[in-house]
Amino acid sequence: MIRALALALLVWTPQPVTAQACRQALAIGLDVSGSVDAREYRLQIAGLAQALDSAAVRGALLARPDLPVALLVYEWSGPMDQRTLLPWSLITNASALGTLIATLAAVERRDDATPGTALGMAMTLGVQHLETGPDCWKKTLDISGDGKSNLGPRPRTVKPALAAKGITINALVIGADDVPTGDARQSDIGELAAYFLAEVITGPDAFVETALGFDAYAEAMEIKLLRELDGLVLSNR
Repeated sequence: MIRALALALLVWTPQPVTAQACRQALAIGLDVSGSVDAREYRLQIAGLAQALDSAAVRGALLARPDLPVALLVYEWSGPMDQRTLLPWSLITNASALGTLIATLAAVERRDDATPGTALGMAMTLGVQHLETGPDCWKKTLDISGDGKSNLGPRPRTVKPALAAKGITINALVIGADDVPTGDARQSDIGELAAYFLAEVITGPDAFVETALGFDAYAEAMEIKLLRELDGLVLSNR
């Protein structure tokens, strides 16, 4: 699988992001910290690929080929354990989107990452990706996470400086799979969502989406992507 992924990356050369105007730059950060086991990792990767491949998200992404969306995907855990899975790529047509989805679906988890949760570093890295990426009309960072930060700078510490840059940060909060159903499960994800609401998200129309466990990740990601892509003004600046 790793050899197939390497071949795909060699064959696929992303379209230069400076080739044309783009309406939105979207950086997606996936939580791969120690609380995410092998099954949950695969559900997260496959869930993102499934969401991107849904008819509704495909329609939103390809609505304006002349003003495409630029996408980057990275994963994060400890302070020094971030990895880019997909570099900045313009989604100009169905073929480009299909190749991107196939490449993402072939990603394998590395085994040398530390188990910590450096959420503040993940936020900072995502904003850095957006600052050095394509100059789109709108810049959005998505952070997926299933726990609170426990290493590196706190999200509340880095948030003011990141907010000043005018980039929207949204979050997809993933509830624990092993929490009992009913009030206990809702309380668990409610507390985590409140944490992300207070310390992570920022910018115009920022929001927190929730998934009741990794099994619900694909559906929640689709809802979030549609909300982010919907209603964006496509007139000239």
